Amino acid sequence: MITCFIRYEIDPFKKELFEAYARNWGQAIPRCGADLIGYFAPHEGSATTAYGLYNIESLAAYEAYRARLAADPLGRENYRFAREEQFIRREDRLFLKLASAPHAQK
Repeated sequence: MITCFIRYEIDPFKKELFEAYARNWGQAIPRCGADLIGYFAPHEGSATTAYGLYNIESLAAYEAYRARLAADPLGRENYRFAREEQFIRREDRLFLKLASAPHAQK
């Protein structure tokens, strides 16, 4: 199992748009095969940093999931929404594995 950790830099004046984007992924991501941990919008501190996290079986499963997400009607609409509204300034994606005991499997 790997965790996809997405760090967003968002326009602080369009936080509500990012939150709508996050709610849409809350429906589309699980439907397309990933285990959504959640999307997190700024609350206190930085007004420009947001996160999205989900688990997926492997990088190969990730590739298949991304194809399903791109074909999903809500997924397509959410990509369009972000592109048109331009509330995301930057997006960085990391793939992590759980390394802490006792939770980590060998």
